[in-house]
Amino acid sequence: MHNNLRFLFLSALIAVIIFSACKPAFSQTQEKPMAVIAYYMGDGNDITHYKTDKLTHIIFSFLHLKGNQLAVDNAGDSLAITKLVALKKTNPSIKIIVSLGGWGGCKTCSEVFNTERGRLEFAESTLKLFRDYKVDGLDLDWEYPAVESLPGHHYLPEDRSNFTYLVKTLREIVGTGYEISFAAGGFKDYLTQSIEWSKVMPLVNYVNMMTYDLVNGNSKQTGHLTSLFSTPEQRESTDHAVMFLDSIGVPMQKVVIGIAFYARTFSGVDALNNGLYQKCKFSGYVNYKDFEKTFSAEAGYKQYWDNKAKAPYAYNPATKTFATFDNLRSVMEKTKYAKARNLGGVMFWELSGDKESGGLLDMIYETNKK
Repeated sequence: MHNNLRFLFLSALIAVIIFSACKPAFSQTQEKPMAVIAYYMGDGNDITHYKTDKLTHIIFSFLHLKGNQLAVDNAGDSLAITKLVALKKTNPSIKIIVSLGGWGGCKTCSEVFNTERGRLEFAESTLKLFRDYKVDGLDLDWEYPAVESLPGHHYLPEDRSNFTYLVKTLREIVGTGYEISFAAGGFKDYLTQSIEWSKVMPLVNYVNMMTYDLVNGNSKQTGHLTSLFSTPEQRESTDHAVMFLDSIGVPMQKVVIGIAFYARTFSGVDALNNGLYQKCKFSGYVNYKDFEKTFSAEAGYKQYWDNKAKAPYAYNPATKTFATFDNLRSVMEKTKYAKARNLGGVMFWELSGDKESGGLLDMIYETNKK
C-alpha cells in the first residue's frame, strides 16, 4: 500500500514538473506577436512620414560585399541606417536589420561563401558592423544559391551547402543576441534546390518568403504577381510555398509571407479573359501610392478580382495593358491567412511605395488587431 502511494505521489510530482517546464515555452510561443517587416531602400529623410510604430522590423536594403566583408556602400547609406536606428528613441522595440544583396546585388556571393575563410571574414565584419551601427541583425538576400538568377551571376550546386555553412558561421560569430533572417524565393526551384531547410531553420529567426514576383519581368504570360492561392493556370502562390515548407517540417512561426507594395504592368496583352493568362511583354513597375491615378477608370482601366487566387488585377483594353498587384482587399486576405496559419508574420517590399496614410500598412495593422 505504502509503495503504491509512493508511486502515485512520485508520478504526480513528475507530471507537475514536466507541466511547469513546458508551460512557459508553450505560452511564449502562443503569445508571440506577429512580425510586420518592412524592407526599405530610401535615404532615411522620409522615414518619419510613415507609421513605423506599426512595424516590428525595418530591413535597410541593401548592403553589399567588399572583398569578403559586409560593407556600407557610401556615406548616404551610412546616414540612412543611422536615421533608422534613431527610431528606437521613440519606439524601443523596433528591430533595425541590414540586408545583404538583393536582385543583382550578390554577384560575388557564390565565390566568397564557397570558402571557409570567406565565410569567416564575412561573419566577423558583420559583427563589427552590428556594433558600429547598433543594428539588430542581418537579412541574407542572396538571389539565389545554387539556381540561376541574373544572367552572368555565378552559381554552383554547392551553394546550397555553403549557404548552410554561412548561416552556421554567422550564428557562431554573432551569437544569439542578434537576429538572422533570409529572403527566400517563392518559386519551386528555389524551394527545392537552394536551401537545406532542416539545417538552416534552427539557426535563423525568420525566413522572409518573397511570395511576389511570381510573375515578373521575364514572364511571357500574364498572371498574378503575388497570389495568395494557386489556380489551375498558375501553381506558384503564397499558399503553395507555405504548404511546401510545412510539409518538410519548417516551423510555421518562423515563416513570413511577402506582400507587394507595387504593381507590374505588361503590354501587348489580348483582351481574352480580361488579359489574365495571356501572352505579354513586361512594360513597367508602379508603386502602390500611384495606383489610384495610374489604374483609374479615367485612365482606361477596369479592375477585377480573382476569387480563386484571392488576387486583384486590372486591364486597359485600349492600350492592351495588363496590371497585377496587391491591394487593400488582397492584403487583408494575406494578413488573415498569416494569422490563421500561425505564421511568423508578413513582410513587404517596399515601405516608400505605400501611401503615407490609408495605405497597405494601415490595412495590415487593422487586420492584425482583429
